Amino acid sequence: MNDYETYPLGDIRLQSGQQLPQAFMAYKTYGTLNAAKDNVIVYPTWFAGLHTDNEWLIGEDKALDPNRYFIIVPNMLGNGLSSSPSNTPAPFDKSNFPLISMYDNVRLQHQLLTQKFGIRKIKLVVGWSLGAMQVFQWGTSYPEMVERIAPFGGTAKTRPLAQLVFQGMITALQTDSKWNRGFYKHQPVEGLAAMGRVYAPWGFSNSYYLEKLYRSEGYNTLKDYVEEYWDQVFLSFDANDLIAMLRTGINGDISDNPMDRCNFEQALGKISSPALVMPGSSDLFFTPEDSAYDVQHMPNAIFQPIESKWGHCFGIGANETDSLLIDRHLKRLLELE
Repeated sequence: MNDYETYPLGDIRLQSGQQLPQAFMAYKTYGTLNAAKDNVIVYPTWFAGLHTDNEWLIGEDKALDPNRYFIIVPNMLGNGLSSSPSNTPAPFDKSNFPLISMYDNVRLQHQLLTQKFGIRKIKLVVGWSLGAMQVFQWGTSYPEMVERIAPFGGTAKTRPLAQLVFQGMITALQTDSKWNRGFYKHQPVEGLAAMGRVYAPWGFSNSYYLEKLYRSEGYNTLKDYVEEYWDQVFLSFDANDLIAMLRTGINGDISDNPMDRCNFEQALGKISSPALVMPGSSDLFFTPEDSAYDVQHMPNAIFQPIESKWGHCFGIGANETDSLLIDRHLKRLLELE
C-alpha cells in the first residue's frame, strides 16, 4: 500500500501555456491540523527526492514535530509520484511531458492546501535544494499566507554554473544507446549511472573527498564509493522523470512569473515574512555567495551559513552534525528555544 495520498488537480494550463491533463499531486501529512488551521508547515521535496527522503527532519522533539504541527510534504511534479512523464497518459508522457516551472509547483501546492484542507495561514515553509527554491517561490507568490520561510541548500534563482551542471547530467544520461530520444523500451541504465558520475563531484565538497569522509558511509575506497553509490543512486528513478525535474531546476527563477516578469530583485523584495536562509558553506553550485545576494534583497532575512564539509549534500540528513544544526536553527525560527 502507498504511504501517501494523491490530490486531483484537474486539467492544468501551465505557465508555459502547455496543457497537463488530469494532473495530480502526491503528498503525505504528519500530525493533525488544529481547529484554527494555523499549525501548518509545508516541506516540499527536491530533485530525485520523495516525501520519505524528507522524514529525517520530522519527528518528536524536533523542530518539525508532528505532535505540535501539521506537516505537509508535497511531492515535486516529475518525481514519479506526482504527475510525471512516467505516469502521465499519452500523448503527454515520456519525453513529451511539458516543462513544469517552480511557479507551477507552488501554485498547485497552494491549490492543494486551500481547496483540500481550507488552509489560509502557513507557520513555516522549509526545504532543501530545489525544495528550497520552492520555499522562495512560496515567499514571493503568497507573502500574506506564509508566516516564515527557511530555505537551506538552495537559492531563489538557478545561476549559470548550476544550470551547466544540471544540463551536463541530462547530456550524460542521453548518451546511452537505449535512450531513443526518451521513448526507450527499457531504462537506460548506463546513462543513469553516467548521470551519477557527473553529479558526484558537485554533490559533495573537495574536503569531503580529500578527507575520505565517504568512509563514514561504509565505503572503504573512492572506487567503492563511486561504483556502489553514485553509479546506483538514480537507478530507482525513471530517466524521463529525472530530466523533467532537472528542467524545472535549470529554469528555476522565482521572478519568472506573470507578476514579476523576471525582475529578480523585485520578487525577492516581496518576501516580507521572516526568512532564515541557510546555505552550505562548501556547496559548489548553490553557493553561499549567491545566497548572500538573495538575502541582501529580502527585507526581513537572516543569512546563516551551515559550516559543513558535506558540500551541497549537507541537507540530506546523512551527517548528524549538520542535521542537528539545521534543526536547532529551525527551532529558533519557530521560537521553540
